[in-house]
Amino acid sequence: MKNSYVVDNAFIEMRLDRWIRNKLGKIPQGLIEKNLRNGIIKVNKKKVKSSYKVKTNDLIEFFNFKFEKKIIQKIKFNPTNEIIKANEDLIIDNNDDFIVLNKSSGISVQGGTKSKKNLIDIFSKSKIFENSKPFSVHRLDKDTSGVFLMAKNRETAQLLTSLFRLRKVHKTYLAICHGEVVKNFGEWKNNLIRYEGKKQIKEEAKTLFKVLDKNSLCSLVEMKPITGRKHQLRKQLYAIGHPIYGDTKYRLNHSEKSINKKLMLHSYQIKFMINNRKFTYTALLPDYFKKLIKIKRLSFSNF
Repeated sequence: MKNSYVVDNAFIEMRLDRWIRNKLGKIPQGLIEKNLRNGIIKVNKKKVKSSYKVKTNDLIEFFNFKFEKKIIQKIKFNPTNEIIKANEDLIIDNNDDFIVLNKSSGISVQGGTKSKKNLIDIFSKSKIFENSKPFSVHRLDKDTSGVFLMAKNRETAQLLTSLFRLRKVHKTYLAICHGEVVKNFGEWKNNLIRYEGKKQIKEEAKTLFKVLDKNSLCSLVEMKPITGRKHQLRKQLYAIGHPIYGDTKYRLNHSEKSINKKLMLHSYQIKFMINNRKFTYTALLPDYFKKLIKIKRLSFSNF
């Protein structure tokens, strides 16, 4: 038996293994790898690796895939009018091709196999996308706040995705981290480790950083990632012994638990160019971020 799927624009540049799990459910990485090697899963009639980045209209076929009987369908989130309005109020710019919003912490960009709040499902119901649909063109972690773009049409989605892939979109993040970062500026260059099943993979990560203010308790750090690895900034700060406040995954045993529950990582600014026109968008800091800056007696002039 053969099952076929055509990749939607919302998943442009997503890894194939992640796309499979998003589409079919929580499938073990080893099973995905095995079926790709054996040609049971093919993309455009060809064998590919799990790291393949899917493209619009890719044809993904499953030939007698044994996991088919256990398919877990993605459940769409059905937002209330209040949730739609609350997220529309976060929009920084709304033009014919894309919207830019100041994303809240705690909301995913895309839904998964469980019913949960996500931006794609919310804006699919918004009047802003009445004659189109939202296209995700880059990633922002669920617990990270700040600047986020969504395209309104296929052409813009492909263009913006290409700009991100070619590193022609320049992002600036702000973080409040534990302890006093010794160096005031420089570059972090690490080999970050991630896993595909039991397989360990090393990826080079680069970030330019500048300490905006600091004391013996904490530091306010500006970061400009050059590469775009998963959890890159969180991992790099943890690696130098200065994890981000509110990070429950990359944290030290003595990190404060009670002071806040939000991740103090904010996508502050984004810059790019289209047809020789410069675009710059800045997302104001959330109130809880500003509150911690004051509590920790740090200084930041751009409130």
